[in-house]
Amino acid sequence: KSGEPMKFVHGIEVGHVFKLGTKYSESLGAEFLNEHEKREPIIMGCYGIGVNRIVAGLAETCHDENGLLWPISIAPYEVLIIPLKTDDEDLMNVAEKMYADLKEKGVDVLFDDRPARPGVKFKDADLIGIPFRIVIGGKGLQEGIAEVKARTAEGPEKIPLDQTVEHVAKLVSEAKSELQKSSAT
Repeated sequence: KSGEPMKFVHGIEVGHVFKLGTKYSESLGAEFLNEHEKREPIIMGCYGIGVNRIVAGLAETCHDENGLLWPISIAPYEVLIIPLKTDDEDLMNVAEKMYADLKEKGVDVLFDDRPARPGVKFKDADLIGIPFRIVIGGKGLQEGIAEVKARTAEGPEKIPLDQTVEHVAKLVSEAKSELQKSSAT
């Protein structure tokens, strides 16, 4: 009726609501007392939220050529720690302490201690979509630095080892705050 051409767009049903009326409440005798103290059948409805569909919809919209870009609130983990040499005891001790310190600060952390090559670990990190990663390598350990990279950043930043936990905890907190601000508008 508007005279405007119809637009066709793609969408996904992530939830539904059904008005059941009094069909089931009448057969079950489910009633309430109205304001006049008269019994009436309850008007029923049901709803459903498709969590799998929400995840699929987010994966469809929140990705790049390297993998997923989860909002921090639903990412499987907030931070990934990647020690590059899992057979280096000193390096692993530093990485494990960083893991424990981040956990103590309430950060959701995954520790990738697989003996896989660094490139495999980096690719998997991007594919999974963990928002932040910390890389600790032999050279970095000698220099006293870790590499911190946001999933959406071009490259890592070098952070002194003794400041990495605080720095990453702040990044996580800021990402959560930004998400809350954007969802409030």
